[in-house]
Amino acid sequence: MTALSGLSALPAHSAVTGPVTTAAPAAGTASLVQSVDWLAITPVVLPAAVALVVLIADLFVPERRKPLLGWLSVAGLAAATVLLLPLRAGDRTTFCLTGDPAACSYAADHFTLVIQFLVLGGALVTALLSVTAVRDARMPAGEYWFLLLSSAAGAALLPASRDLATLIVALEVASLPAFALVGMRRGDRLSSEAALKFFLSSVTATAVSLMGVSFVYAATGSLHLSQVADRLEDVPGQLDTLAMAGVALTLVGFAFKTAAVPFHFWVPDTYVGAPLPIAGYLSVIGKAVGFTGLILVTVIAFPAYSEIWGPALAVLAALTMTLGNAAALRQSADRPNSAVRLLAWSSVGQAGYLLVPIAAAAYADRDQIGSTVAYALMYAAVNLGAFAVAALVARTKPLHRISDYRGLYAERPAAALSLAFFLLCLAGLPPGIIGLFAKVTVFRSAVDAGLGWLAVIMAINVVVALYYYLRWTALLFRAPEGVAEGVADAAAGAGTRPKTTAPWPVTAAIVLTAVTAVVLSGAPQLVLRFAAGSLFPQ
Repeated sequence: MTALSGLSALPAHSAVTGPVTTAAPAAGTASLVQSVDWLAITPVVLPAAVALVVLIADLFVPERRKPLLGWLSVAGLAAATVLLLPLRAGDRTTFCLTGDPAACSYAADHFTLVIQFLVLGGALVTALLSVTAVRDARMPAGEYWFLLLSSAAGAALLPASRDLATLIVALEVASLPAFALVGMRRGDRLSSEAALKFFLSSVTATAVSLMGVSFVYAATGSLHLSQVADRLEDVPGQLDTLAMAGVALTLVGFAFKTAAVPFHFWVPDTYVGAPLPIAGYLSVIGKAVGFTGLILVTVIAFPAYSEIWGPALAVLAALTMTLGNAAALRQSADRPNSAVRLLAWSSVGQAGYLLVPIAAAAYADRDQIGSTVAYALMYAAVNLGAFAVAALVARTKPLHRISDYRGLYAERPAAALSLAFFLLCLAGLPPGIIGLFAKVTVFRSAVDAGLGWLAVIMAINVVVALYYYLRWTALLFRAPEGVAEGVADAAAGAGTRPKTTAPWPVTAAIVLTAVTAVVLSGAPQLVLRFAAGSLFPQ
């Protein structure tokens, strides 16, 4: 990271004004070696270090002891999450240029801490769901845990990145292991196809983003976001077109990660082909990576070109929420994998809502993006919870059909109530107060920015989404198939449906997400306390 950061020490426009000559350092010149704040980077370094330990230990641990690798990974992610507490002041930076201490490559501010909590907490829930999934599907434990931890480390690095090189590196460190995780089920045709589609489309988007970054660097002579923002304010006329092209192309890769239309085509097949915990991981952590990158490059690096990315993101938001909800509405309850596909298309629709405050930041105060962070926290908790319940149901109903959830309350009341609460939060209905709060916050950001047309489209889509969320919720409390409504409870007691003991890691994941959602519903202002206002201090 230090070597990459040194690139931006070049004077502005040095790439087009001729070679740069440097004089020999005079006696007493300050050292060019950057200092490192190890406490600030610990939440990123710890998962990466545990990943290496797991990979090496896999060579020596006997097969019967492989589950220990999973618990080591869970412990590492839990420790990394706890280590965010000493950083809660949000006032640390590191890897700063010695000639310009304000230009840093890593910042542990409030924005970073909130997103890192989302990423590491989501990875922890994914790890709990994976403990039994790795064993049951006989996936290679060492490789699985190494890839998951590596991806989590890259995802945790991205919100702290404050230069374009580190952003791209973090994006790829988070993404490359995910390709392999999607295809981890050996011999499964759907898994292999999903991994290949995910890989090819993602690599193409990354290549486009890299070209955009190179254009931006050519126009500004810097990679640090703060310096890029300053120099884009006064770009020479002959470089203006190059800078605009760089801004547009840089956004493409992050738009792909958010599954924004028209970069969404990989989502349903990838979620269906991936192991269920990884589908949940991509739906939450993958989106967090994309939205974090979009926020950093638009609000911090490219405010001078807000007239370009603002309208573009507003249109993308409208298209994304509309197409996602329309596709979710068409899912047949009896079709195999319909539950996963509905969650996949629902995640596309939710991505549209998440884009609204970022687009609004181009027209109003940039603290509008606090609404995106608040919505992302709500979405992370309840969507991972929905996937956790789906993992539980899949133990006896492996076809992942929506109809498999009929009568779930008669069989597993706690799981049914949890899923109902998660779905109501996604719909924005009570008692899921946090879902309603998040949607109102996003809606208000569009209105305050003067995007009335986008607010209307969002309102229509929220109403459309109510149908498929409530249809699934109602199904949970209906009598099981072939059983009369009045004798549903008796039939369940007589053992009409098979019931297996829920593995405690899966139960822990459901409880953890449910408690988080309930706490946030009881005190939704906690979400915005760190998310808004203090994200980017003036």
